[in-house]
Parts: sequence; C-alpha cells; structure tokens
Amino acid sequence: MNACDIIYKKRQGKPLTEEEIRFFVDGYAKGDIPDYQASALMMAICCRDMDDAETAVLTDAMAHSGMISDLSRFGDVSVDKHSTGGVGDKTTLVVAPTVACLGAKIAKMSGRGLGHTGGTVDKLESIPGYRSELDADAFLRQVEEIGVAVIGQSEMFTPADKKLYALRDVTATVDSIPLIASSIMSKKLASGARSIVLDVKVGIGAFMKDEKSARQLAYRMVEIGKRHGRNMAALMTNMDAPLGNTVGNSLEMIEAIEILQGKRKGPVYDVAIKLIGQMASFALKIPVAEAQKRAIRAIESGSAFSKMKEWITAQGGDGRYLEDTSLFPVARACETICASEDGFIAQIDAVKIGMACMSLGAGRFKKGDVIDHTAGITLAKTVGNPVCKGEPLGSLFTDRPERLDAAKKMAIQAFCITERPPEKKPLIYKIIR
Repeated sequence: MNACDIIYKKRQGKPLTEEEIRFFVDGYAKGDIPDYQASALMMAICCRDMDDAETAVLTDAMAHSGMISDLSRFGDVSVDKHSTGGVGDKTTLVVAPTVACLGAKIAKMSGRGLGHTGGTVDKLESIPGYRSELDADAFLRQVEEIGVAVIGQSEMFTPADKKLYALRDVTATVDSIPLIASSIMSKKLASGARSIVLDVKVGIGAFMKDEKSARQLAYRMVEIGKRHGRNMAALMTNMDAPLGNTVGNSLEMIEAIEILQGKRKGPVYDVAIKLIGQMASFALKIPVAEAQKRAIRAIESGSAFSKMKEWITAQGGDGRYLEDTSLFPVARACETICASEDGFIAQIDAVKIGMACMSLGAGRFKKGDVIDHTAGITLAKTVGNPVCKGEPLGSLFTDRPERLDAAKKMAIQAFCITERPPEKKPLIYKIIR
C-alpha cells in the first residue's frame, strides 16, 4: 500500500477502504506522507466526493491521531455543542450554564475568533481572570463538581485535522462536504461527549450560503456521529444577519448575561432554548418539549444565571462583572451610524458587520493579533424593522479611534433599506435527529 495508489484510486472516483484511509491519515500525521501528496488527495476528494462510510472512517482516523477525552465517568449525561461559526453567535454562553443547571454535564472546548466570525473563548476572556486553559484533571473535576467547564482547544487533540486544515486553506480544498464534516466531527468525537448537538449556520454570514448545502453538511455530520454511537441532532439556523443585538467580545458577554438575568429575549434566546432542548433531551432522556420548558424555567427562576456565576468564578473570572455589567471597560471612542433614507431594514449583511468589528479590533486578521475586548458594534435595528432617515442603525466602539472611519464605511454598507418590508425568513430552518 502506498500514498500514490490511494490518490489515483480516489481520482478515479472509487471508494477507499478503511485500511487505505487510516494508512494515509496516520502516515500524514507522522510526517511520512508529504504535504504535496496530502494536497493531491484532498483535491481528489473535493472533485470525487466520499460516501458516508468513507467519511466516517476519515473522521475516526483524524480523531484518533491525538488524545481522546475520557468522559465515561459521566455516562449518558455528557453532552457537547458545536456551531459552524457565525457573527454575534454567543449561544454557548447561554446554553452551557443552563444545560448544566438542568443536570447534564458539558465539558466543552471552544475556539477563538479568526476571520469575520467570533470565538467563545475570546468572549469569556473579556471577564478579568477567566482561565481558558486548565489541565485535564482540573477540567474534568470542575465538570464533575459544577457541571460545566469551557476551555480553549488543546493542541493534543486531532493533530491530523490541524495539519490537513492548514493545507486545505491554501490549496482551495476547503469547500468539500466530507472534508468539512470530518474536520468538525473529529474534534467532537475526540472531545468524548455521549451526545452532540450541532448548530449549522446558513446564509450570507455562514460558510454554507444556501439551505441545500447546509442540509447536506448537517445530515453528513449526524450520520458520522450515529456511526460512532453518539446521540446526534443538528439545527440549521439563519446567519444572513448577525445573531442578536451585539457583535464584539465584551458586548456579547453582556448580552448573554442579560439573557440569563431575564432582561433580554430575542433570537439568541430563541436559538439557545432550541439547542438546550435537544441537549437536555438526550442527556436526561426526556422529550424535547419538556426539556425546553425546564430550560425556560431555569432562566426565569435565576438558577441558570447562578450556574453561570458558579462556572465563571470556578475558572478564575471576576464574578462582580456578572452582577454589575457596568464594570466592563467602555471603549474610548464611539460613533453612531444613521439611516440615509426612510424605509424598512431588508438586510444586515453579517459578513460586513463581522469585518467592520475586526477592523475595530474585535477580531484577528491573523493568528496572534491582540484583541480589543471593548471593540464591537451594537445594532439598534434588526431585519424587518421600519426606519426613518437620520434614525440610528447602530453604534461602533473601539479603543483605537483611528480605525473608526474605515469600520464605519463597512458597517453602513451592511444595511440595505427598501421601501417595502422584506419577506420574513425563519430563524431555524430545520432540525435533524
């Protein structure tokens, strides 16, 4: 068996055997197979596809290229969540403590923002003292005692995926359903949870721009998880516009806090309740509708917010910021953008808002860039709202005033105003189990 024969076989459109896939992934992870051969196979997969069985084996091989988290001590109550990435998506901050409050165990590794999408870890680190790195013993002990811990992704997990993703990014082989599915699911399988709920974003601000491709990805990932004995669900959710009223790290943290305090509702709350319903249904073996009712009661009673405080302070975060959000630093520079005409908000381009936030300092243009946790955008209007000329559309915040002009131009371009109200799109397109 050799790499060249495997590449040729896939180029011919033939399915690869389990032995061939594991041979290739193992060889590439160890450095025995060079980048140029891995690139050739990725391109062959892009052009010729992989069936469900092949994709499941590829996922498992990448998952086992590094450490596998052992959550067996938690049994069936261990549950994980993953979002394919969006603008203003702070649902994990609401979901994690609420699910834990209901009795599930969530041991979650989350990413940092890169590009126009934000990262949960960056949002959590806007709270002074929050530790996003814990050793394995401390991580699992916190999950056992409190029910929830959220840390940054470990370099010890899925090294083959990390190598392959970096290669795909520079060889135009990112947009392949089996490669995307195996990349996401290898990390989820390595994380060890018994049940996995996916939030597959659809629209302008998502990787999957249309329902058809998002549905294909969701079904493929659900199938992979089921083949590996996991309980699986996937929600296809709208990402044409930013999710919620804030984009930017401390701003999104405040919005999540206020949701758990019962001060806000809206789309973030709605998506979170749907995600929690699926997660708690699996973990507690109860109907989804009952799980959603329990989630709503946990938020309304304040017990979910209490669990958030317990979780954040356990990881070193200053709990005073949760009780009094005015303690969060305020950006030195702020500017409001206003409507240029009367009409209705027909669109708020999530990518343009995300890029404007990056320009303000809320995101990274490259790995290692320093985040301005105060930077971001608050939205005064949402899609479908009426607006009058001169009325505020949103406000921009940054500690780097020299960046305001460029960000303002991008943010204004994100808003499309029309004479008639737009056709309303669903927040959640489909739920796949």
